[in-house]
Amino acid sequence: MSGERYDAIGTGYGRVRVPEPRIASLVEEALGDVVSVVNVGAGAGSYESPHRKVVAVEPSAEMIRQRPAGAAPCVVGRSKALPFLDGSVDACTAFWTVHHWSDQPAGLRELRRVARRRVLLMNYLPGAIAPEARWLSGVYFPPIARADETLFPTLAACEASLGRCRVVPVPIPRDCVDGFLDAYWARPEAYLEEHVRAGISGFRLMAERDRAEGLERLARDLKSGAWDERFGHLRRQESFDAGVRLILAERD
Repeated sequence: MSGERYDAIGTGYGRVRVPEPRIASLVEEALGDVVSVVNVGAGAGSYESPHRKVVAVEPSAEMIRQRPAGAAPCVVGRSKALPFLDGSVDACTAFWTVHHWSDQPAGLRELRRVARRRVLLMNYLPGAIAPEARWLSGVYFPPIARADETLFPTLAACEASLGRCRVVPVPIPRDCVDGFLDAYWARPEAYLEEHVRAGISGFRLMAERDRAEGLERLARDLKSGAWDERFGHLRRQESFDAGVRLILAERD
């Protein structure tokens, strides 16, 4: 995890990156009957279970500052060297964070070391869907699509560090309240809003020229009706598969 990166790009995350209740329900179901949890790369605290004993780990002072009152206690730390004993909690979780880790295999092995029962990840999974199926990055912001295919760990990479994994699809509701990259798949106008893009690391990290060109094209296509001619059917769908997955590894 890069604390310095999120000190720079993490401003505003707490306003738009809030738990989506229907996704949170999938997380709760996957965690099952575990009681104690270490949440790694915890950020502002999204998807931390209110029903369990949770300790958060986060390297960024900016993200820790945005954790709400009543959030789980948080310690400063990094994924590749977690400050916990072997098997000291029932489960370790990592939501929308592994793609920012400087040493993903080491971080995943640390999750497995600390968790005595299970490890749960949530992120985009390369290979789950065709990259071009995500219209935002596939058509308007291809640098994000290319980055996602290389930054996010594949299933094989996860299993190399965690052991056999079960994969659970995470359908994104049309009115998703958690503002991650594909959350506004049926509300394309939202991506023209700066405060929306501020909560999406892909926009914050891409080259200014690429971002400006993509926004200009999207605004033009929305105004002319070209977006609706090609993708307007999405406005009538209840949910969308953008390749987001829960990845669950059980300890032997």
